[in-house]
Amino acid sequence: MTALNGKYTDFEALREQAVALRREGLSRRQIRDRIQVDNNDILNRLLDGEPAPEWTKRPNAKDDLRDRARELRLQGLTYDQIQLELGCSKSSISLWVRDLPKPPKRTREEASAIARRGWEATLQRREQERQQTKRAAAESIGTMSDRELFLLGVGLYWAEGGKSKPHNPQERLTFINSDRHMIGVFLAWLDLLDVGRDRLRYHVHIHETADVPGAEQYWAQVIDTNPSRLSKTTLKRHNPKTNRHNVGEGYHGCLSIRVLQSADLYRRVEGWWCGIVGAALSSDQEKRT
Repeated sequence: MTALNGKYTDFEALREQAVALRREGLSRRQIRDRIQVDNNDILNRLLDGEPAPEWTKRPNAKDDLRDRARELRLQGLTYDQIQLELGCSKSSISLWVRDLPKPPKRTREEASAIARRGWEATLQRREQERQQTKRAAAESIGTMSDRELFLLGVGLYWAEGGKSKPHNPQERLTFINSDRHMIGVFLAWLDLLDVGRDRLRYHVHIHETADVPGAEQYWAQVIDTNPSRLSKTTLKRHNPKTNRHNVGEGYHGCLSIRVLQSADLYRRVEGWWCGIVGAALSSDQEKRT
């Protein structure tokens, strides 16, 4: 006999009733209301061994992962290998497969191969994130006004271009760089300032052990001119003691661009830069006060 709501009831008879309702497809709540059992412990005993109907089961997004993890474990894969294959945590894998036999212990070479695979996957993910961030940043720029190009060019030249020094007071515009895009922006800036291409002189700076003709052809294509228009290439002597990294097919040296009759323009660039600095610092000062 079982006490329910102050009354004694035949447990077996009540169990037969609960099981019958369960097999009809009723949920626990429906059975509880039908037989008037409020005690969960008693309800559990009444329904012991009876599976819940399918419609009451909540779908679990990890069911497929769990089944796949068990398959891989039975194939002899380790937790690390299953994690690389499925991308889930080791704690979940352990929970899913802990009742299955352990695979044989892996060798040092196998462990190293797994570590490399894991690191390669991490690097690939980081590279995808890096490229996505770069694309989003590039798209956010949009179009550029003439004033924006003007200010950009002044800053670019003052950062990378040749400047007059007390020990070498030469007032002329000279720009040298190994980045083809920097060269392109500099030329676009000169076009904005109405500096004709006939006033420009180009010559390549490169190590003597590199592909000199190939570099000359490369830079001629970048500035859209005939290689014969390039001045004599400046060769940098090779130092065997120097561990250089700028080698290989991607190395093209640097391109130097000199603007003829540019003393007045150089002075204006210096003045423009001073104006930019003054305006930027003044704006910053106003924001702080």
